[in-house]
Amino acid sequence: MNTIEKFNQHVMPTYGRLDIVLDKGSKQTATDEDGKQYIDFGSGIGTNSLGYCDSDWADAICAQARSIQHTSNYFYTKVQADFAAKLCETTGYNKVFFGNSGAEANECAIKLARKYSFDKYGKDANRNIIITLVNSFHGRTLATLSATGQDVFHNYFFPFLEGFVNVEANNIDDLKAKLAENKGKVCAVMFEFVQGEGGVCPLTKEFVDAIFEQCAEKDILTIADEVQTGVGRTGAVLTSKLFGVKPNITTLAKGLAGGVPVGACLADETCCDVLTKSTHGSTFGGNPLACAGGNVVLNKVSDPEFISEINRKGELFRKLLSEIDEVEGVDGLGLMIGVRLKTKKAADVLAQCAEKGLLILTAKEKLRFLPPLNISDENIISGMKIVKEVLEK
Repeated sequence: MNTIEKFNQHVMPTYGRLDIVLDKGSKQTATDEDGKQYIDFGSGIGTNSLGYCDSDWADAICAQARSIQHTSNYFYTKVQADFAAKLCETTGYNKVFFGNSGAEANECAIKLARKYSFDKYGKDANRNIIITLVNSFHGRTLATLSATGQDVFHNYFFPFLEGFVNVEANNIDDLKAKLAENKGKVCAVMFEFVQGEGGVCPLTKEFVDAIFEQCAEKDILTIADEVQTGVGRTGAVLTSKLFGVKPNITTLAKGLAGGVPVGACLADETCCDVLTKSTHGSTFGGNPLACAGGNVVLNKVSDPEFISEINRKGELFRKLLSEIDEVEGVDGLGLMIGVRLKTKKAADVLAQCAEKGLLILTAKEKLRFLPPLNISDENIISGMKIVKEVLEK
C-alpha cells in the first residue's frame, strides 16, 4: 500500500484531504514525499506561526526533549513558569490555564464563566447562560459545539448542552434584546473579533463596544475567542488591542507554540482565581515541549518590529489581490485574509493552486490565507502569481 491507502485504511475519514503527502518543510515551503515543493499560505490553519522548522524554535524543542518531555501537573517546571510569565506579561493578563487545543481553552473559559456566577450569585440564581454569535465557531467538543452558532456543525450530535443563546453578529439591537430576554441569567458573552471558520468576518467596533458596555453594566464576563486571531495573526499580539478593549477572558491556541499542541485560557483580576484546586485539569496541559516552543514564538511576536512586518506584509497581500479582476473584495486583518470571489468556487481554486505548488485554505465561499507570520516577500509574490494565474484562467 502507498501512504494514502495505508492512511485511509486506518484513520477515521473525518477530513476531506487533498491527495498530497507532506514529508518535510523549511521556512514557508513544504515538500511532499515525491519531492514536489509547495509555498504555504495556510501554515497548518494558522498553527505554524514561524513556518516550518524555524531554527530557534527547533533548537528549543529539541533541547527540551533531551531535558524532560513530560511531568504531569502534580509538579512544577521552570519552562512552564517561564512561558506563563511571558504570556501574561505580553498580553496583560493575570493568570493562565494551559490545555492542548482551542476547544480545550474555550471549555475552560465556559467553566470559568459559569463558576464565577455560581460563586458570586449562588446556585439558585441559575446565572449560567453564555451568549455567543451566529456564525461563530468555538470547537468540536460537545460544549464548544453547543456554543458554536452554525447549524452546519450541529447535525448528528443532538442533544446539545443547554445554556447557550445566539445573537446576530454586529446587531446591537439583537444583543440588547437577548440580554433583556435572559435578564439575570447571563454569565458571559463569548465572541471572535474576526469569525474565522465563519468566513473571515470581522466584528464592527460599534458592536464590540456595545458588548463591553452591556456586560460592564450587568456584571457579565466578556470572553474573546482568539484561537485563530491571536498571537500576532491580525497585526497585534491580541486582536482586542486593535479594538481598544480588554476582555475578562481570552483564549489562545493554534500559533501559540509554533506547531506543537497547546491551548491557553487567560483571565484578568476579576476571575483569575475562580478555578480552584480540582475544579479543572489537563494531563498534557503546559507540556514542557509546548512551553519551550511557545517561549520562542512569544519572544518573536512581542517584538514591535515583528508586528510591524506582519501589517506590512498584509498590505502587500491586499495590494496584489486588488490587481486581480476576479477578486470582489478582501476581508480580515493583518495576515488573516479572506478573499471574496466574483464567479469562481473557492474549493476549485484551492485544488488548482495545490496542483501548481501553493497551499491555501477556504472559509465558506471565500479563499482564506493564514501564512506564516514571518513569510518572505519573495514567497508572497511567488504565491500570489499562482493565485492570479488560477483566478484569471
